[in-house]
Amino acid sequence: MGDISYSNGNGNGVNGNGNGYVVNGIGNGVNGTENGVNGKFHPVLNGYRKSCWYEEEIEENLRWSFALNSILHTGATPFQDIALLDTKPFGKALVIDGKLQSAETDEFIYHECLCHPALLHHPNPTNIFIMGGGEGSTARELLRHKTVEKVVMCDIDEEVVEFCKSFLDVNREAFCDARLKLIINDARAELEHTENHYDVIIGDLADPIEGGPCYKLYTKSFYELIVKPRLTKDGIFVTQAGPAGIFSHTEVFSCIYNTLRQVFKYVVPYSAHIPSYADTWGWIMASDTPFVISADELDMRTKLRINGENRYLDGKTFSSASTLSKAVRKSMENETHVYTEGTARFIYGHGHNSAQKHN
Repeated sequence: MGDISYSNGNGNGVNGNGNGYVVNGIGNGVNGTENGVNGKFHPVLNGYRKSCWYEEEIEENLRWSFALNSILHTGATPFQDIALLDTKPFGKALVIDGKLQSAETDEFIYHECLCHPALLHHPNPTNIFIMGGGEGSTARELLRHKTVEKVVMCDIDEEVVEFCKSFLDVNREAFCDARLKLIINDARAELEHTENHYDVIIGDLADPIEGGPCYKLYTKSFYELIVKPRLTKDGIFVTQAGPAGIFSHTEVFSCIYNTLRQVFKYVVPYSAHIPSYADTWGWIMASDTPFVISADELDMRTKLRINGENRYLDGKTFSSASTLSKAVRKSMENETHVYTEGTARFIYGHGHNSAQKHN
């Protein structure tokens, strides 16, 4: 995960220098100063509790830091490092492989944007497939739709799923819903071997990080040979697509967009600011059926189809989200890179096998 630092308020010590110290990674002490036990941190030094901060390196010269109340849990699975933090500004936050995945106070922005536009644009979505989504929040939003009869959630990491079941109270009802079928498997293998077809396939995958497990699920061959054949006639594919800010969109957002344009006739990129990510985030929706629903029609479908009220997304919000800024729009239109296994791009950060790379 990102760096956990402790300070007594008189400056942050690094590598044992100064009044505090920094712990890099999960359970890894620096210069022998870490007081962790079995991967859990006990930030008590010199007889009193220090203030505790989480720090994530967003770019080489840019770090994002916020205060913690406590570290609730840390661990490692065969696939990923995981942690649950109780943060002061964002509530409970799930961190996987050094990247914050979702935070209690604003995860609704990400998950409403990921799920609802695709389902609302589809005439009658009944059968949905989630690639990843082990946290359970994507399933939660999908199961609010009255038309949905079955949601298949396929995540490779059973330990992360069980971790989220245990610690994320907000999704317990979704995990218990009879319409949810949980499959522990590689999403690529599951889609490759199933004979089922889906109205909507959702990519709620970890970011394409060098050394991470998911970058192959952003490639042209995967979209063309595995995803598209598993969609129904009016089927829609939507994926989270990484940072989409004025400067960060060229990491992966623009090339995932261009890659999907090689496979589907109609491709819509859209974005929203997520405070806990310290950036604008992107999603891309693709289909061979045009997206022609107006903002008013989206609002009508939302009212008729979705149980409860969205906190973030409505027709006007989606219209705004899918109207990218001039600079980003021009950059996206001029993007020529196609994402393949041999020409993969990665967002800046740590993968499971390179967790100390940027320390």
